[in-house]
Amino acid sequence: MDNMNPKVDFFFEKESKWQKEYEQLRKIVLSSGLSEELKWGCPCYQFEKKNIVLIHGFKEYCALLLFKGALLKDADGILIQQTDNVQSARQIRFTNVKEIVKIAKILKAYIYEAIEVEKAGLKVKLKKTSDYKIPEEFQKKLNKNASLKKAFYALTPGRQRGYLFYFSQAKQSKTREARVEKYTHKILEGKGLED
Repeated sequence: MDNMNPKVDFFFEKESKWQKEYEQLRKIVLSSGLSEELKWGCPCYQFEKKNIVLIHGFKEYCALLLFKGALLKDADGILIQQTDNVQSARQIRFTNVKEIVKIAKILKAYIYEAIEVEKAGLKVKLKKTSDYKIPEEFQKKLNKNASLKKAFYALTPGRQRGYLFYFSQAKQSKTREARVEKYTHKILEGKGLED
Protein backbone atom coordinates (compact mmCIF):
# COMPACT_ATOMS: atom_id res chain seq x y z
CA MET A 1 0.00 0.00 0.00
CA ASP A 2 2.54 2.51 -1.25
CA ASN A 3 0.06 5.32 -1.78
CA MET A 4 -0.96 5.68 1.88
CA ASN A 5 -1.01 9.29 3.03
CA PRO A 6 0.30 9.85 6.60
CA LYS A 7 -2.11 12.80 6.97
CA VAL A 8 -4.98 10.31 6.76
CA ASP A 9 -3.58 7.77 9.25
CA PHE A 10 -5.26 9.43 12.23
CA PHE A 11 -8.68 8.50 10.80
CA PHE A 12 -7.75 4.82 10.87
CA GLU A 13 -5.94 4.98 14.21
CA LYS A 14 -8.65 6.75 16.21
CA GLU A 15 -11.02 4.68 18.32
CA SER A 16 -14.07 3.83 16.24
CA LYS A 17 -16.89 1.31 16.10
CA TRP A 18 -15.87 0.71 12.48
CA GLN A 19 -12.08 0.57 12.84
CA LYS A 20 -11.65 -2.95 11.34
CA GLU A 21 -14.08 -2.17 8.54
CA TYR A 22 -12.29 1.09 7.73
CA GLU A 23 -8.92 -0.70 7.54
CA GLN A 24 -10.33 -3.34 5.20
CA LEU A 25 -11.92 -0.72 2.96
CA ARG A 26 -8.65 1.23 2.88
CA LYS A 27 -6.74 -1.84 1.65
CA ILE A 28 -9.25 -2.45 -1.11
CA VAL A 29 -9.38 1.15 -2.29
CA LEU A 30 -5.60 1.66 -2.19
CA SER A 31 -5.10 -1.51 -4.23
CA SER A 32 -6.99 0.28 -7.01
CA GLY A 33 -4.10 2.74 -7.46
CA LEU A 34 -5.92 5.85 -6.26
CA SER A 35 -4.20 8.58 -4.26
CA GLU A 36 -5.30 9.07 -0.66
CA GLU A 37 -6.28 12.50 0.65
CA LEU A 38 -8.20 13.89 3.60
CA LYS A 39 -11.45 15.68 2.75
CA TRP A 40 -14.33 16.56 5.05
CA GLY A 41 -12.42 14.76 7.82
CA CYS A 42 -12.61 11.45 5.91
CA PRO A 43 -10.28 9.44 3.69
CA CYS A 44 -10.95 10.47 0.11
CA TYR A 45 -9.45 8.67 -2.87
CA GLN A 46 -8.67 10.46 -6.09
CA PHE A 47 -7.73 9.84 -9.69
CA GLU A 48 -5.76 12.75 -11.15
CA LYS A 49 -7.05 15.04 -8.35
CA LYS A 50 -10.69 14.09 -9.04
CA ASN A 51 -12.66 12.56 -6.16
CA ILE A 52 -13.64 8.96 -6.83
CA VAL A 53 -14.50 7.36 -3.49
CA LEU A 54 -14.75 8.30 0.21
CA ILE A 55 -14.77 6.14 3.34
CA HIS A 56 -17.12 7.32 6.07
CA GLY A 57 -19.11 6.02 8.99
CA PHE A 58 -22.42 6.54 10.66
CA LYS A 59 -24.12 5.19 13.75
CA GLU A 60 -25.71 2.20 12.00
CA TYR A 61 -23.17 1.49 9.25
CA CYS A 62 -19.92 2.46 7.56
CA ALA A 63 -19.77 3.05 3.84
CA LEU A 64 -17.86 3.60 0.66
CA LEU A 65 -19.27 6.64 -1.11
CA LEU A 66 -18.77 6.72 -4.87
CA PHE A 67 -18.98 10.36 -5.95
CA LYS A 68 -20.45 9.59 -9.39
CA GLY A 69 -22.18 6.39 -8.31
CA ALA A 70 -25.35 7.38 -10.17
CA LEU A 71 -23.43 6.78 -13.42
CA LEU A 72 -22.33 3.25 -12.52
CA LYS A 73 -24.14 0.18 -13.89
CA ASP A 74 -24.65 -1.34 -10.40
CA ALA A 75 -24.89 -4.89 -11.78
CA ASP A 76 -24.90 -6.27 -8.23
CA GLY A 77 -27.58 -3.88 -6.93
CA ILE A 78 -25.49 -2.68 -3.98
CA LEU A 79 -25.52 1.09 -4.51
CA ILE A 80 -27.72 3.15 -2.20
CA GLN A 81 -28.92 6.71 -2.70
CA GLN A 82 -28.65 8.30 0.77
CA THR A 83 -31.63 10.63 0.36
CA ASP A 84 -33.82 11.85 -2.50
CA ASN A 85 -31.78 15.05 -2.55
CA VAL A 86 -28.48 13.28 -3.33
CA GLN A 87 -28.16 13.42 -7.10
CA SER A 88 -24.73 12.00 -7.94
CA ALA A 89 -23.16 10.04 -5.07
CA ARG A 90 -24.09 6.51 -4.06
CA GLN A 91 -23.06 4.47 -1.03
CA ILE A 92 -22.19 0.84 -0.44
CA ARG A 93 -22.98 0.14 3.22
CA PHE A 94 -21.49 -2.33 5.67
CA THR A 95 -22.19 -3.40 9.23
CA ASN A 96 -19.25 -5.81 9.64
CA VAL A 97 -15.88 -6.67 8.12
CA LYS A 98 -17.11 -10.04 6.78
CA GLU A 99 -19.48 -8.25 4.42
CA ILE A 100 -16.57 -6.27 3.01
CA VAL A 101 -14.29 -9.29 2.57
CA LYS A 102 -17.10 -11.24 0.90
CA ILE A 103 -17.54 -8.66 -1.87
CA ALA A 104 -13.98 -7.30 -2.11
CA LYS A 105 -13.70 -8.22 -5.83
CA ILE A 106 -17.03 -6.55 -6.57
CA LEU A 107 -15.93 -3.41 -4.70
CA LYS A 108 -12.74 -3.25 -6.78
CA ALA A 109 -14.78 -3.64 -9.97
CA TYR A 110 -17.05 -0.74 -8.93
CA ILE A 111 -14.02 1.41 -8.10
CA TYR A 112 -12.42 0.64 -11.47
CA GLU A 113 -15.69 1.46 -13.21
CA ALA A 114 -15.83 4.78 -11.30
CA ILE A 115 -12.28 5.55 -12.47
CA GLU A 116 -13.33 4.83 -16.08
CA VAL A 117 -16.33 7.17 -15.67
CA GLU A 118 -13.91 9.89 -14.53
CA LYS A 119 -11.44 9.19 -17.36
CA ALA A 120 -14.31 9.50 -19.86
CA GLY A 121 -15.24 12.89 -18.37
CA LEU A 122 -18.83 11.80 -17.73
CA LYS A 123 -20.96 14.07 -15.56
CA VAL A 124 -24.19 13.50 -13.70
CA LYS A 125 -26.97 15.63 -15.15
CA LEU A 126 -28.06 17.59 -12.10
CA LYS A 127 -31.58 18.86 -11.59
CA LYS A 128 -32.11 22.57 -12.05
CA THR A 129 -33.62 24.64 -9.27
CA SER A 130 -36.77 24.93 -11.38
CA ASP A 131 -37.15 21.13 -11.20
CA TYR A 132 -37.78 21.36 -7.44
CA LYS A 133 -41.24 21.91 -6.04
CA ILE A 134 -41.67 25.09 -4.03
CA PRO A 135 -43.50 24.28 -0.78
CA GLU A 136 -47.01 25.77 -0.77
CA GLU A 137 -46.30 27.82 2.38
CA PHE A 138 -43.29 29.47 0.75
CA GLN A 139 -45.11 30.02 -2.56
CA LYS A 140 -47.91 31.88 -0.73
CA LYS A 141 -45.32 34.13 0.93
CA LEU A 142 -43.61 34.80 -2.43
CA ASN A 143 -46.96 35.67 -4.02
CA LYS A 144 -47.75 38.18 -1.24
CA ASN A 145 -44.30 39.79 -1.05
CA ALA A 146 -42.80 41.03 -4.34
CA SER A 147 -39.50 42.06 -2.77
CA LEU A 148 -39.09 38.60 -1.22
CA LYS A 149 -39.82 36.97 -4.57
CA LYS A 150 -37.27 39.21 -6.30
CA ALA A 151 -34.67 38.54 -3.58
CA PHE A 152 -35.22 34.77 -3.70
CA TYR A 153 -34.80 34.56 -7.48
CA ALA A 154 -31.70 36.78 -7.25
CA LEU A 155 -30.00 34.15 -5.05
CA THR A 156 -27.61 31.65 -6.60
CA PRO A 157 -29.27 28.38 -7.70
CA GLY A 158 -27.48 26.53 -4.89
CA ARG A 159 -28.83 28.92 -2.25
CA GLN A 160 -32.32 28.63 -3.72
CA ARG A 161 -32.13 24.82 -3.57
CA GLY A 162 -30.83 25.01 0.00
CA TYR A 163 -33.90 26.93 1.10
CA LEU A 164 -36.30 24.74 -0.89
CA PHE A 165 -34.79 21.56 0.63
CA TYR A 166 -34.93 22.98 4.13
CA PHE A 167 -38.46 24.30 3.88
CA SER A 168 -39.88 21.19 2.23
CA GLN A 169 -38.27 18.69 4.61
CA ALA A 170 -40.57 19.70 7.46
CA LYS A 171 -43.49 17.26 7.65
CA GLN A 172 -46.06 19.65 9.07
CA SER A 173 -47.36 22.77 7.37
CA LYS A 174 -46.99 24.74 10.61
CA THR A 175 -43.28 23.87 10.76
CA ARG A 176 -42.78 24.83 7.11
CA GLU A 177 -44.49 28.18 7.77
CA ALA A 178 -42.25 28.78 10.82
CA ARG A 179 -39.13 28.01 8.77
CA VAL A 180 -40.19 30.36 5.99
CA GLU A 181 -40.92 33.09 8.53
CA LYS A 182 -37.59 32.58 10.31
CA TYR A 183 -35.49 32.83 7.12
CA THR A 184 -37.38 35.55 5.22
CA HIS A 185 -34.98 38.25 6.47
CA LYS A 186 -31.93 36.27 5.29
CA ILE A 187 -33.42 35.87 1.82
CA LEU A 188 -34.16 39.60 1.71
CA GLU A 189 -30.50 40.24 2.66
CA GLY A 190 -29.37 38.04 -0.25
CA LYS A 191 -27.93 35.39 2.06
CA GLY A 192 -28.07 31.63 1.87
CA LEU A 193 -29.32 29.31 4.59
CA GLU A 194 -25.82 28.79 6.03
CA ASP A 195 -24.45 32.34 5.50
